[in-house]
Amino acid sequence: MNVWAIANQKGGVGKTTTAVTLGGLASKNGLRTLLIDMDPHGSLTSYFGLDPDQINQSVYTLFQHKGQAVSPLIHQTNFDRLSLLPASTALATLDRQLSSQDGMGLVIKRALSALEGSFDNVLIDCPPMLGVLMVNALAACDQLIIPVQTDFLALKGLERMLRTLTMITRARKAVIPHTIVATMFDRRTRAATQGLALLHDRYSKELWNGQIPVDTLFREASKAGIPLPLMAASSRGSRAYECLFDILIQPKTYVRKAVAL
Repeated sequence: MNVWAIANQKGGVGKTTTAVTLGGLASKNGLRTLLIDMDPHGSLTSYFGLDPDQINQSVYTLFQHKGQAVSPLIHQTNFDRLSLLPASTALATLDRQLSSQDGMGLVIKRALSALEGSFDNVLIDCPPMLGVLMVNALAACDQLIIPVQTDFLALKGLERMLRTLTMITRARKAVIPHTIVATMFDRRTRAATQGLALLHDRYSKELWNGQIPVDTLFREASKAGIPLPLMAASSRGSRAYECLFDILIQPKTYVRKAVAL
C-alpha cells in the first residue's frame, strides 16, 4: 500500500487539487484508493459533497479512538475504487485537546496498518500548519509530495516545510522521500518563470521536472465534484498530473529520491 502525504506550510498552493487529481488517476488506473482529509477547513471533504461542519464520522472520530475502528468512518464516493475519510472542522481543536497524550503522533499510522490489503493507494491532504495532524501524516507516509506555487511567498512556505521534514526525519530515524511539484504555473508571467527558475536552482534534486499549469477546468471539476481526470482526461491539467502520477507510482522513484537526499 503506497501512502502519499501532500503538504506545504502555506495555504492556496494546490494541495487539495493535487490530492483529488492524483486520487482520481489512481482509481482510473484500477487502484483501490483512499483519500484522507486532515485539514480542518475540509476542502477535500466538501469536494465530494460532504459538510465538514455537520459530519459525525470523520478523522476527528478516529483521533478520539486513537486510531481504532477506522473502517466504519470511510465513505465511498460516487466513483469506483475511490473512498474518502472525511474531515470535521472539530479537527482544529485537536492540538489543544490531545497533543499531550502519549501516542497521538501515530494515530494515522496505526489506522492504516489496520487497512493493509484493503487499499492500494492512500493520499493524505494535510493542513498548512505544523501540529499533531501534520506530524501524523508525515509519520504514516512513505512519500511526501510538496506542491509549491511559483511565487516568492510560496517559496518561503516551502522552506518552512523542508525544516519540518528534517525534524520529522530525525524523529523517525528514516528518510522520507519527497518530491516538490510546481503548481499553478503560468509561463506567460515573469513572476512564475522566475519562481520556477529559483526552484530549479535551489532544489533541483527534489524538484519534479514538469509543472502543473493554470487550467480553469480545475475549478469546473471542483464545482461538479468530479476529479478532473474523470471529467476531462485530455485537459492540460489532467495530462500534467498524469505525468506526475506515472513518476510517483514507480517503485524506483522512492529509491532515486532516497539516494538524492
